[in-house]
Amino acid sequence: MAIFTAEWRDAAPDACRGGAVSVGNFDGVHLGHAALMAELRTRAAAAGGPAVALTFDPHPRDVLRPDLAGPPLTTPEDRFRLLHDAGAGHVLVLHTTHDLLDLTAAEFFDRVLRERLAVKALIEGVNFGFGHNRAGNVHTLAGLCRAAGIPLTVVPPVMIDGGEASSSRVRNALLRGDVEEAAKVLGRPYRLHGTTVVGRRRGRTLGFPTANLDPLRNLAPGDGVYAVRVLVRGETWPGAANVGPNPTFGEYARKVEVHLIDYHGDLYGEPLAVDFIRRLRDTRPFKGADDLVEQLRRDVEQARRSFSHDPKGSAAEGLNP
Repeated sequence: MAIFTAEWRDAAPDACRGGAVSVGNFDGVHLGHAALMAELRTRAAAAGGPAVALTFDPHPRDVLRPDLAGPPLTTPEDRFRLLHDAGAGHVLVLHTTHDLLDLTAAEFFDRVLRERLAVKALIEGVNFGFGHNRAGNVHTLAGLCRAAGIPLTVVPPVMIDGGEASSSRVRNALLRGDVEEAAKVLGRPYRLHGTTVVGRRRGRTLGFPTANLDPLRNLAPGDGVYAVRVLVRGETWPGAANVGPNPTFGEYARKVEVHLIDYHGDLYGEPLAVDFIRRLRDTRPFKGADDLVEQLRRDVEQARRSFSHDPKGSAAEGLNP
């Protein structure tokens, strides 16, 4: 796999020309995106060229409406790796600029897909939108492809529990703390990235030292206590994570704290990847430190059991923290 970055006006890398292409933001790389990549690989083999996932950075929404910009579901590194694992041979990342977003659907098709990428096949989902103000849809694309003699494959939605797999579904599930629902749509546990900073060290005095993550590189789930799996320094550890405030001690700033079960060592400055396996309970105040410690013991035991029974424990090992 190769990852290429380019301005849209630049000549495309030779390795990305003359094959099958799927265009999208692919945030989260959920099971719907995985279905696109599997079809992309098949169509590229038939066309005798590369399988290229064409994506954008930053997200077009963040350029058009910076006031609505929010954290992504995946870091760029995870997104590219997941796309490749799902079937993309190469990932081409176009730098998102206003002049790129001003291209009409026909201009994007002609100037980017035909001229620069010399596409032989296109693969998109039924909800695909492109061009200025997303005025183009899959029907627009079908007409352009027919006129140009380029085959288009439209992949139907992936349905899970009666609903369509989508990035918005994952995001909404995470915001309400339903990490198991998010995992169903993603096909894997949701992964959060952050760097450990020095906190108040209160967890250490209670017997449960925590890694405080700040800044976070992608979306944190809703407030609550979770069973997690933590990747650090190439090793995997069971853990319990608290997302939200610490009302027992009058602290109301929202933060992410992760206790690595049975881990001994200094994590300050270390990047951590945290896979959310199961939500254990709400964040709530306790009468005092003793009551909190007793609950933390129960949380840790539940987290340990969740880790040992997680059937996808090995699936996360392939991604870098």
